[in-house]
Amino acid sequence: MTLKRISVVLLACLALAACGGVDPNSPLGQRKAIFKQMLKTGEDLGGMLRGRIPFDGQRFADGAVKLDALAHEPWKHFPQVREQDHTSATDDVWKKQARFQEIARELEAATGQLVIASKIQPYKVSNLAPAVQRVEDACSACHKEFRDH
Repeated sequence: MTLKRISVVLLACLALAACGGVDPNSPLGQRKAIFKQMLKTGEDLGGMLRGRIPFDGQRFADGAVKLDALAHEPWKHFPQVREQDHTSATDDVWKKQARFQEIARELEAATGQLVIASKIQPYKVSNLAPAVQRVEDACSACHKEFRDH
């Protein structure tokens, strides 16, 4: 009898979880997917510099280019009016659009500088680490100001 109850509860939980997903084609779904790719790419770059992942210069440079391309994408998936879906973005994204766009441009500039730094050979942590730090700082600035944690 206990196994049957556990099975019913488990199935109910799975059914409820399936109902709460985000439509991947919605603006929220699109930007979440981009932010996840940015996070993964940035973690790989930081991991190479911090010795968590073996450093590979070409892979680092490719990752910098990928991160730069991704950094220009999520902003177009913020609609003019806040959507009803559960989002981590605060109301300030829509109330303070000029500031939000300013921070977005700062991130884009930081990833552009990272691409430039990743072209300098031989690869040196002393050249790459400050550029990665500027990207991380730009991400943090936006999160502090516009993300509901």
